[in-house]
Amino acid sequence: MFALVTGGGGGFLGRHIVDQILARGDTVRILSRREFPDLVDRGVECHIGDLRDALSVERACAGVDVVYHTAAVPGIWGKWETFHLTNTVGTEYVLAGCRKSGVRKLIYTSSPSVVYDGTAHVLGDESLPYPDSYLCYYPQTKAVAERAVLAANQAGELLTVSLRPHLIWGPRDNHLIPRLIQRAKSGQLRQVGDGANEISMAYVENVAAAHLQACDALDDTARCAGRAYFINEPEPVRLWDWVNQLLQLAGLPPVRKRISAKAAYAIGYGMELAYRVFGIESEPRMTRFLAAQLSQSHSYSITAAVNDFGYRPIVSVAEGLKKIEPELRALAES
Repeated sequence: MFALVTGGGGGFLGRHIVDQILARGDTVRILSRREFPDLVDRGVECHIGDLRDALSVERACAGVDVVYHTAAVPGIWGKWETFHLTNTVGTEYVLAGCRKSGVRKLIYTSSPSVVYDGTAHVLGDESLPYPDSYLCYYPQTKAVAERAVLAANQAGELLTVSLRPHLIWGPRDNHLIPRLIQRAKSGQLRQVGDGANEISMAYVENVAAAHLQACDALDDTARCAGRAYFINEPEPVRLWDWVNQLLQLAGLPPVRKRISAKAAYAIGYGMELAYRVFGIESEPRMTRFLAAQLSQSHSYSITAAVNDFGYRPIVSVAEGLKKIEPELRALAES
């Protein structure tokens, strides 16, 4: 099988998907804004381009059997155009490229935040509806894109599925873990809320495996065609216990400072307002979305993914922690 992976070069999840595709002997092309010599040496075809350019995306889709669309602009702060052009319009270009080239399957990487309505989710399932409003642009633009991907599913033509991994972590993380360690080292990390909130988290190799498992199951009669699925470890964990476990592996002290959820939300609201009034483009240390994510429970059931396309983690949490420990210590010492 010939696969295209958007975000397969510099992307955290995308690179792990590329690794697993290569490991099973399939051919891989990536769409990225620069070349990655190490991947070229491994036989990966690098297509230089940008999701915001329709022709570039169309050319990248030519001749492939499946597209793993992982590339996106993440974040809790920024301009609407930044998120919209890549996350929504870029996905529309991917859909158009798939249709024009006769691509058979599209596996889309979404997020549980597309259904986040401002309240706690405890073992939520796929019946959770899209909310009427969002606290930031990332989930909003991803939700629009996800709905377009699912609506595009058509037996005999393009088959689509959307996966919603929650809190991806693991080796080569270039977003979540480095920020966590940096804030801990600088003394800026504070527990938000009472610390009892439980969250689902997803080890990156398991998320990558879920993408390949969904692709393998996807055919005209598959139950997963045209549907979205939560992807995470089977059992939730207490967020702040997990954070402290990561800090311990890094050789750093646990989080001792605390702030109430109500106070954090109020601070986030005030900072958002001030940043907008004064035109500050950098990300606020606190926003309403971040305060809610750090203080509320967000856990999700993977029953549907297990039943509909045989999702199964390939790495245990304990093994994943062993794999990431050297990187945690290196970040703490840098």
